[in-house]
Amino acid sequence: MACYIAFMSRASSHALRHPPVTAPSEPAGAPSAFPELAVAIDCERRRGRGAQSNASGRYEAEARIAFDDGWQSLDELPPFKTTVSVDASRKVITRNDSPDIGFDRSINPYRGCEHGCVYCFARPTHAYLGLSPGLDFETNLYAKPDAPALLEKELAAPGYEPRMIAIGTNTDPYQPIERERKIMRGILEVLERTGHPVGIVTKSALVVRDIDILSRMAKRNLAKVAISVTTLDPRLARTMEPRAATPPKRLEALRQLADAGIPTTVMVAPVIPALNDSEIERILDAAAHAGVKEAAYVLLRLPLEVRDLFREWLMANYPDRYRHVFTLIRDMRGGRDYDSQWGTRMKGTGPMAWTIGRRFEIACDKLGLNRRRTRLTTDHFARPKRNGEQLSLF
Repeated sequence: MACYIAFMSRASSHALRHPPVTAPSEPAGAPSAFPELAVAIDCERRRGRGAQSNASGRYEAEARIAFDDGWQSLDELPPFKTTVSVDASRKVITRNDSPDIGFDRSINPYRGCEHGCVYCFARPTHAYLGLSPGLDFETNLYAKPDAPALLEKELAAPGYEPRMIAIGTNTDPYQPIERERKIMRGILEVLERTGHPVGIVTKSALVVRDIDILSRMAKRNLAKVAISVTTLDPRLARTMEPRAATPPKRLEALRQLADAGIPTTVMVAPVIPALNDSEIERILDAAAHAGVKEAAYVLLRLPLEVRDLFREWLMANYPDRYRHVFTLIRDMRGGRDYDSQWGTRMKGTGPMAWTIGRRFEIACDKLGLNRRRTRLTTDHFARPKRNGEQLSLF
């Protein structure tokens, strides 16, 4: 059987299958400054996943590293499989007061996301559950089956004031498990019934399943949908976003939504310098031809554990670009891997960030995008009745 060592650390659950890797920025023969690069999980165990490793979150005191004791026992470890647990949260609407985003409330039907996008800024939230932002984030999922009922209860509260609810801002509401669980559809049914506005962000073509609800809401100016198209390169998409919809399927979903009269936005997100930034104009052009009228972009964000996960992925898949990518990232982040400053965290600073912004604006102007912005209304909101509340006679 495999041997394990337990120690006080923030890195854990790694199978030592490969020899140590020295980062390109280090002199030859120097000890690696990035020990996580040496402990990637065997590719057969993580096939179809985005992260290379499963280091524990920053709150864990004890870490365990698996190593082969000479009997090749690591070969017997099973592959990572998706498991879904029930999230028993008593509230479903999450509030925020961030000054640089256009909503103050959101809903996340699921915790964790099976799409496995390696750059996902939501990965560190799994550390709050005592799980890894790496492979655990993609495989240990939590569903909120009571979300529609909890939402109706919160909307019925006497002091509730309606404003647009954003869905998909943390994890994708249309990830694969939604196909069977239909929690997102239940939430939309509540929002339609109460006349409450909603804005959706997704990478999944499954959103077209709910065109019937969304089109009715759109006629009352209650719904809009944004789909993230990170790249048109199928190989890059498969590697970087292994279980998300392919680029052609996302563009087709945008076309179907637009044809149904639903306001649509293409999100060129994230923009990664020296990896997909050259595709900005092509993505916008393809989306415009699909009927999209609005567009936005977000620069790559690498908060907390995401930095090391992205570094591992880049070293494993594009080692020749590693040095260049991180040099450009730091040029746009004030010399750091990430800058969380309000107002600049989404777009970055410096000449490279400025150039990306101007390219995006020029392309949108040529394609006629963003000439009008969709603003949803709260005029149709009808507070649902609480249990036991007497109906009005008038």
